[in-house]
Amino acid sequence: MLAEVMRRACAQNILYLELMVSPGMAEAARLASDLSWNDDLEAMRRRIGDADLDRVAAGVGGVLADTERQARTMLGCGGAAPEAGCDVMVRFLAQVIRTRPATEVFAQIVFAFHLARSSPLVVGINLVAPEDDPVALADYSRHMRAVGFASRSAPDAGIALHAGELALGLVDPEHLRFHIREAVEVAGARRIGHGTDVMHEDRPYELLAMLRQRDVLVDISLTSSAVILGIEGDQHPFPIYRRAGVPVALSTDDGGVSRIDLSHEYDRAVQTYGLTYADVKALSYNSVSYGFVPVGKKQALLAELDRRYAVFEAEYPRQVEIGR
Repeated sequence: MLAEVMRRACAQNILYLELMVSPGMAEAARLASDLSWNDDLEAMRRRIGDADLDRVAAGVGGVLADTERQARTMLGCGGAAPEAGCDVMVRFLAQVIRTRPATEVFAQIVFAFHLARSSPLVVGINLVAPEDDPVALADYSRHMRAVGFASRSAPDAGIALHAGELALGLVDPEHLRFHIREAVEVAGARRIGHGTDVMHEDRPYELLAMLRQRDVLVDISLTSSAVILGIEGDQHPFPIYRRAGVPVALSTDDGGVSRIDLSHEYDRAVQTYGLTYADVKALSYNSVSYGFVPVGKKQALLAELDRRYAVFEAEYPRQVEIGR
């Protein structure tokens, strides 16, 4: 699976992947089997043994490293005829399943940051499963507090959270008023996934200004929003984010489910919103600049992006000019 994803990424000139995976999360959840929720998060954390976290993290770190080695072997990396997918850099986000009981989600969050601290391949965390699920809705604020709390153990780990993937008619209006704000202010998210309900949040223009000031990127998934939420075209806040100066990038969401690729999302954005070549180029740079890979590797990725754009612009100057 990883080799296939790397091949597809390379075919689209994608340089860097952050793939969300959940190995070890079931075992981490079991570490909370005898816990009851306690608003004193430090007290709950003391009930989860570091030795158990170390054991699970070591196993997962080994699995991820072995998986990447096997994928690169399948692609012939290091051999006489390596596939182009070998040029794609791969890192992982530890994904927490937020529809589980609150104590289990807490244990998963603690483990996710523990894993990010121990494995060089894991650069951050995310929370997954439907945001409109009854459990996810009821425990949303608990989850945000837990992320903010647990992040102190791994301050270098990136925090990317699906937040605001909601719409009127899908949930009661009260649930639309605070998810993005809490993801940033309470959990400390550096990237927001979807963010489609931003204009339903309390004080939305203040929220947009905060996202800009804190330099929080919003991952825009146009096809996913259209198919899952029925939000597209003028109803989608993509143009609102851009006018407010909030950094944005494009994402497929789950391309395997939608049977799309990232090139499709760029095409959809251009066709729907009349983006210029410069707009598309900015989106491309954002997708690398806001990645969680360490600074040195990020600079190398950006240098390669510079090189590829220079080659393209030299080869197709007329198309670039028209695009402007």
